[in-house]
Amino acid sequence: MMDIETAYVFEAVLVGLGATLLIDLWALFLRRAFSIPSLNYCLLGRWVLYIPGGKIVHESITATPQKRHECTVGWISHYLIGTAFALLFVLLVSSSWLASPTLLPALAFGIATTLVPFFIMQPSFGLGVAASKTPTPNKARLKSLMTHTVFGAGLYVWAYFLSHVLF
Repeated sequence: MMDIETAYVFEAVLVGLGATLLIDLWALFLRRAFSIPSLNYCLLGRWVLYIPGGKIVHESITATPQKRHECTVGWISHYLIGTAFALLFVLLVSSSWLASPTLLPALAFGIATTLVPFFIMQPSFGLGVAASKTPTPNKARLKSLMTHTVFGAGLYVWAYFLSHVLF
């Protein structure tokens, strides 16, 4: 039988996977409805695969030579990051949130996670702080903010679903 802490971790992992899936559905909607391209997770994989060799910051991740299996690594990393964020969120708000989720903390956390692409991912990819080196920085910033807000909403939706339907 699963102990309480293990059950909370398991549920938080499911919430993270679900919230990350919601990001992907959001990206699919944006691409199909408005022709807005999604982040290329192969580039995330490329970045991750260069880290063990000591290369974290790239002049331009798109100009950096490709690595074998970068797309697979990128997609796996995408879901691992979403799961790690969900675990961190549950740790911050307490496991009781999983039993009785509320929207505001999840949205606030999702919005706060926008700091990661702004100050870690985008600069490391050669896009500048908060996408400052992209052709349309404000558009890129808004897209990041919207995506991470959807992630926050996904935390709530999946926690609600799990607490009211499955558990």
